[in-house]
Amino acid sequence: MFKENNKHRQESLFGFRKMLSKAKFKKLTNSKAGYFYRLIFCNIDEKIFKPLYSDQKSRPNAPINTMVSALILKREKGITYRQLIEDIKFNIKTRYALGLQDLTGEPFSETTLFNFQRRVNDYFVKTGIDLIEQVFDDLTQQQLEQLDIKADIQRTDSFLISSNIRDYSRIELLVEVVKRFYRILSDVDKKAYVDLFTDYKDKSSGKFIYDLSSADVPGELKKLGQVYYQIINNFADEYGHTNIFKTVQRVFSEHFTEISDKVEVIPAQQLSSGILQSPDDPEATYRNKRGQNVKGYSGNVTETANPDNDLDLITDVGVEKNNVDDTKILNKRLDRIQEKTPDIKELHTDGGYRSEENTEKLESEDIEHITSAIRGPNAKVRMEIYREDGNYEVHCPRQKCLKVKKARKRYKAIFNNDECKNCPFLDDCPTHFRKRIKNRVYYFGEKDYENSKKYRKFQNLPDKKKRIRPPIENTVKEFRRNENWKGKIWLRGKFKASLYALTNAISINFRRIVKYIRSVVQNSSISTKLLRIYQSFNAVIIHFVMLFQNYLNIKKQDPQNFKYQNI
Repeated sequence: MFKENNKHRQESLFGFRKMLSKAKFKKLTNSKAGYFYRLIFCNIDEKIFKPLYSDQKSRPNAPINTMVSALILKREKGITYRQLIEDIKFNIKTRYALGLQDLTGEPFSETTLFNFQRRVNDYFVKTGIDLIEQVFDDLTQQQLEQLDIKADIQRTDSFLISSNIRDYSRIELLVEVVKRFYRILSDVDKKAYVDLFTDYKDKSSGKFIYDLSSADVPGELKKLGQVYYQIINNFADEYGHTNIFKTVQRVFSEHFTEISDKVEVIPAQQLSSGILQSPDDPEATYRNKRGQNVKGYSGNVTETANPDNDLDLITDVGVEKNNVDDTKILNKRLDRIQEKTPDIKELHTDGGYRSEENTEKLESEDIEHITSAIRGPNAKVRMEIYREDGNYEVHCPRQKCLKVKKARKRYKAIFNNDECKNCPFLDDCPTHFRKRIKNRVYYFGEKDYENSKKYRKFQNLPDKKKRIRPPIENTVKEFRRNENWKGKIWLRGKFKASLYALTNAISINFRRIVKYIRSVVQNSSISTKLLRIYQSFNAVIIHFVMLFQNYLNIKKQDPQNFKYQNI
């Protein structure tokens, strides 16, 4: 049965206010724990979690605002669940941040917290509604309004989330899945099929490949294909409902193919990036980004970026499989971004977010898309392409082309070879010498023209606008501050990755707001001190002015008998 938690609004007779001295309690309320209680805990709407619980009279739920705040605080501190539970038991600041007024009692157990997350995940699978994302949206909306933050200009970027899974080689993964299926077999089946599993059941997958030579790999792959084929055909009736059997079926379809009753191995170069990376995280995918190999997910973060803002806050966070292109992630998030911040008029991204679909969607919503780079490799010699009334003109750093002709599929710009001979950029030039016309030729298409236009558009922007996107890189670094030395989060599964990203975003916004509030308080304190000094100094000046005025008046009245002592 759902029940709201309002106990924190009633002061305890034996709470921290009574336990601590006035000075210590004031320090507690002004600490980050005090800010967390007021800015996060007190603003969580518990009613959105009501669908997770029964409508009938039954045992009430554990305090939801405390559990959600605990998940955020866990991410803020970068601690484990065990450390979190210990802090809730014994740490005064942690308890105060979570709305607990004394050191007696525990709001929930570790098991209750896990069950709560399972309910949230099941609800998302059933309805498509992420309740933790709703908490983030509600908090952010309140913060944007109360701090009067402009959201008409925003910036976005992506980051990779590496799942906490083992890096399996191909054969190692195939053997590991076979071993895990063998473990669930009954003793009768283990004896009946001992020959099928004899090579795999006693060795770890790592030990198995350690004893394997490179020459043995092709033969072992074919042998494993036969093992998978027999498992699927012999155990479907009794074990078909189990998750590990479904994993066996998935791995077989990803690594093998059946042709004329023969099992053939799919070549490594034809394997998809979406194949199973680990049986411990079936949703994780593979991606290579700038030389970094990551098995896991991709996060996308959007934040306010108006130069007039005193601080900027994250407005949207999304998590997808990491083999989904950034353009598709942005296209999926655009409706949510505009729904939460309807006054958005500019979106700053890097070149990886530009696509025809995104351009059309942004233009239809009257949102200007400003990219800081053009997607693809940077040209060492940039060619500027202009078009007017359907006619093209191409400029290189040294000259303008002689003319532009239509080729079969593209256009070709012809440059004067005599000018090109002494050009210092000749070795890196994208033009090619053609003997037939005795000049150099540059081939280009519509995409090259669009890229050239986008590059000029960015270069012509005021310096103030050119500096809008880069700070998002620091936001991405903030998301990674609690990763381990391998760059992994201590989580597996898309739901946990999404929970990681959302609680991290709430935590980042919280830290920024606290820093801003403290700077305002500090500056106001300094201003008050300066005002007092000014007032004291002003009073002295006024006093001396009055004395001097009296001096003039007395001298004017009786200049002959005037004496300094009369003042």
